[in-house]
Amino acid sequence: MNLFETIEKNTLPDQYKTMETTELEQKVLQVKREMGEKLFLPGHHYQKDEVIQFADARGDSLKLAQLSASQHEAEAIVFCGVHFMAETADILTREDQHVYLPDMRAGCSMADMANIQQTEKSWDRLMELFDDTILPLTYVNSTAAIKAFVGKNGGATVTSSNAADMLKWAFSQKERILFLPDQHLGRNTAYDLGIPLNQMAVWDPIVEELLYDGPLEAVKVILWKGHCSVHENFRVANVEQVRTDHPNMKIIVHPECSREVVELSDLSGSTNAIIQAIENAPPGSEWAIGTEMNLVNRIIQEHPEQHIISLNPRMCPCLTMNRIDLPHLAWSLESLAEDRPQNVIRVESSVASDARKALDRMLVRA
Repeated sequence: MNLFETIEKNTLPDQYKTMETTELEQKVLQVKREMGEKLFLPGHHYQKDEVIQFADARGDSLKLAQLSASQHEAEAIVFCGVHFMAETADILTREDQHVYLPDMRAGCSMADMANIQQTEKSWDRLMELFDDTILPLTYVNSTAAIKAFVGKNGGATVTSSNAADMLKWAFSQKERILFLPDQHLGRNTAYDLGIPLNQMAVWDPIVEELLYDGPLEAVKVILWKGHCSVHENFRVANVEQVRTDHPNMKIIVHPECSREVVELSDLSGSTNAIIQAIENAPPGSEWAIGTEMNLVNRIIQEHPEQHIISLNPRMCPCLTMNRIDLPHLAWSLESLAEDRPQNVIRVESSVASDARKALDRMLVRA
């Protein structure tokens, strides 16, 4: 069960489906002009060009949530991203600010791989196995309910940029870490900190089983069996093909990719780190990028002075990110202007309070 409420969760009216692009764009611009600073429109890096062109700010999920909270004049935050991002924005913004998601189908498969019922049940079982030696950490790419669970149990959130620092902090608190919901970010980060793979176990919430061959006392990191459906589709074969076809090309990937792919690549880093690496690279440099295709295509367009390709040329954009399109954005904004808002994201106060603890434990160390 998702622990947020939606007001008038309606589907896109037919009239928006048949409008010309120019008409939709004019509707968006008109509402933005009318509402001025009362409206803030954050856009995640993975959004379509038809949507991101109207964003007041681009960034990753946490940065956009923080920016939303800093917009003191903004009454409406129309978040062009996915569920968990809008939830985080609602947690960090004031009570008199309201967060909207243009299309409620815009979710995250990774976040959905750890629901609160599974997590609470798994936690009880892990306590039986390891006693009170585990601190939970969750990637910000998780639901408000999971953030709240982590906050309530003394843990914190992490981003792909600060995961290493947060793991160091977590190990200063407890002997072991439970890392939710992306096993690959957890594994890659822990490995870079010097923790060997044979001290990492995987918890499978479906079969409720710890996947590990060695002695339990050797386990330092327990990885939740979840993944990003986009980044897991970059494979070793893709790296090998680039090495064959483009021997001078550097490969940079997101740490949500598998350990095998990260190990064979030249660089790995957060979305922002990837963007900065390309921006700082000299003209004529060659890059294969292993991350979401909307972003890769945008980077290619913005850097014609470099030779850039996707690490996997058959990769599709993130399907759930692509749920938000120009028709949904125009509908969401017009509905706001006409005082009949659609798809309000409101995290329950008790959940928001505990989730804020997890976020604050990270933010104070940022």
